[in-house]
Amino acid sequence: MNVQRPVLGAEGPYDTAYLPRFEMRLVPAKAPVVEPVAKLGGEPFWLGEPNWPVAPRTGVPLDFIGQFPVPGEPGEEPRMAYLFLSYDDYETGGIDADDGEAVLLVQPGGRIPDFAVIGPPGTMGRSLWAFDAEEEREPVEFRIDFRPVADELEAELDEDGVLFVDNYIGGRPSYPDWSGYQAPWRFFFKLGPGDGDPYFLNFADGGGYAYLSPDRLEGRFKWEAA
Repeated sequence: MNVQRPVLGAEGPYDTAYLPRFEMRLVPAKAPVVEPVAKLGGEPFWLGEPNWPVAPRTGVPLDFIGQFPVPGEPGEEPRMAYLFLSYDDYETGGIDADDGEAVLLVQPGGRIPDFAVIGPPGTMGRSLWAFDAEEEREPVEFRIDFRPVADELEAELDEDGVLFVDNYIGGRPSYPDWSGYQAPWRFFFKLGPGDGDPYFLNFADGGGYAYLSPDRLEGRFKWEAA
């Protein structure tokens, strides 16, 4: 399902490249989500051949974080972007967008980034998780409901460059002074760290930012500390 449309004339990551902007509302899944919809956690619902990335240095499968509808024009073939991150000793991959520790794959018809290492057929890793009451890791899965960002929050972004929403898709990134990924790549979505509730991602209290190439066939992901 495409929930956004590309903006003509967008030149780089700080333009409004995809509209409208939506806040991501997380709804705990009552059963495994096995359809091409936006979600965090669980297992990827592939629209092409499974391509599970592994860490280039160790060969350990990356963690599956979530899947997100790629913006498109009416009548275009629906595509999904699948986010995978490494996780080692409470450190989440993605501080460098091009080292293979953070991989954003587009299907169908997408390009696998040249730095990504895909595991052999049948490779599977963990999914997104949170801490349970005993501080043990527990897999989580959420459907994502998209809701328009409130006008007053959009106005604050226009004035200050900061949007006080943890997870959103479309619009401009909330830290436009960050070097991020360079033009002509376009901002796609932002994920907050979660802080263990409802999920855990260690972005050093900052946020993770996804980008798409202008043809929407290749992705990048990078996080920035607060």
